[in-house]
Amino acid sequence: MKNNTKAIISNNIEVDLTKILSETQYDSIFILMDNNTRKYCYEHISNIAALQNAKTISIKEGEDNKNIETIMYIWNLLDTLGAKRNSLLINLGGGMLSDLGGFAASCYKRGIDFINIPTTLLAQVDASAGGKTGFNFNSYKNQIGVFSLPKAVIISPIFLKTLSKKDFISGYGEMLKHALINEEKYLEDLLTFDTENIDYEKLATLISTSVDIKNQFVEQDPEEQNIRKALNFGHTIGHAIESYAIKNNLNIFHGEAVALGMIAELYLSVKKKGFPEEKFNSISERIKKIYPSFDTTDRKEELVEIMMHDKKNTDSKINFTLLKDVGEFEIDNYCEKDEIIEALNSL
Repeated sequence: MKNNTKAIISNNIEVDLTKILSETQYDSIFILMDNNTRKYCYEHISNIAALQNAKTISIKEGEDNKNIETIMYIWNLLDTLGAKRNSLLINLGGGMLSDLGGFAASCYKRGIDFINIPTTLLAQVDASAGGKTGFNFNSYKNQIGVFSLPKAVIISPIFLKTLSKKDFISGYGEMLKHALINEEKYLEDLLTFDTENIDYEKLATLISTSVDIKNQFVEQDPEEQNIRKALNFGHTIGHAIESYAIKNNLNIFHGEAVALGMIAELYLSVKKKGFPEEKFNSISERIKKIYPSFDTTDRKEELVEIMMHDKKNTDSKINFTLLKDVGEFEIDNYCEKDEIIEALNSL
């Protein structure tokens, strides 16, 4: 899977999207949105001349709708509305929508082109690029999916001013992950960024850095056989927390769960890889000031059980990416149950 996706940080979405659409002749264009993005984001592209004949598909928002039933609903509407092999699907929304839309497009008629226009910070720095698509299955996060690259990703800061604080810090959590696996300077830039009074011009620069970091890993290892596994840092425990939250109707967003997962996995990194304890203390203190706490007291056994179903595992061993230091990661680490429970206590 060669990464030939065009990722554009756009200051004029009409100009940039029109240019992308002019490069390929599509017999029809479809725009997939959820109810929130239809209400708050669609207006920013609805008047673009190249989209005047586009047909729209709306789905319910929320992680609990990231399932096969929603995929089938999208396929049924594509079929009913006359989508063909040379049609295009534009995914306008957050990470949940780009994952679903990307999967639906990749399978419909054995694959039609799709473009991601991410509208949340999380989707802009993470979910919209890299080629991972899919949906949740049996209460487990992203259990079914395929690698399939969008034709283009158009990232516009215009959408971010509509975000709630909860949405913002969800994306910020993934940016922290990019910094931790990459370099100290970017981590310092993020840790000193004012998440209460957002400087959107500075944020656009930080987003560009995160996109570049992710793409570097994806280009070296498109199908996650080696170095791309570094991007899973924080996600083994983070996905378990997120899956637990979905199952128990707790309001925990993906990036919030990953931020908590990074604290626990940094703790494992201290114990198993010699990550500097002073850095662990300062980073985890900063994260805890920003993100809601998560009480693991009576949840550790269930969280470990969820981790046993993680798709990154081999031979029933729970797989982690751990850090020796900021920017120094080691993939394919296996931790025992008692070590994981000790790490969960750090939350």
